Amino acid sequence: NSMNQVLEFAKKRRTRYGLTDKILLSEMDLLDIISQSVKYTPSPFNCQGGRIVVLLGEKSRLFWNIVLEKLRSVVPESHFPATKEKIESFASGYGTILFYEDMSTVEELQQKFPAYKDNFLLWAYQSNAMLEFLVWTALAEEGIGASLQHYNPLVDTEIQTTFGIPSNWKLLAQMPFGIPFSEPEEKTFLPLSERIKVFK
Repeated sequence: NSMNQVLEFAKKRRTRYGLTDKILLSEMDLLDIISQSVKYTPSPFNCQGGRIVVLLGEKSRLFWNIVLEKLRSVVPESHFPATKEKIESFASGYGTILFYEDMSTVEELQQKFPAYKDNFLLWAYQSNAMLEFLVWTALAEEGIGASLQHYNPLVDTEIQTTFGIPSNWKLLAQMPFGIPFSEPEEKTFLPLSERIKVFK
């Protein structure tokens, strides 16, 4: 049934490393998946503050080169070869999706509904997480591997300048993607009895 189908989609969404610079979709279909995800992700008071930047090909590799150079200044030299290998694995994919939240929408809600002022940032982040999950799951259903990375705020200023990102957009996550050439690691699960409580 349809509920089982939704859960099957969710099960396919895994962290995938070892990406190639190929996908089995047209660029138009890829952007349609992203656009529909942005459109239908719920947000607090329907503020629709989620923003996405899609970097393909050379632009994606430029992003990861910026990340690498920023890390070079903060990672101990002895650990840098492993760091470089990891970043290069992200750069080898087809592209990278940057997830942002438009902070002006948060500020507008805080001003309009002061009683909830302290909650709006948390709610915005929850909405953005749903957007990340929806995009990730939709890509997985099309055979596209991805992972969720967080090199913000280390790279925020340079990325904003390099790609002309509005100053009121806050970078929250990065998702490199492409056709994976390796299987995901085995995933273990805690007992659900420890994670779910039911009261009647």
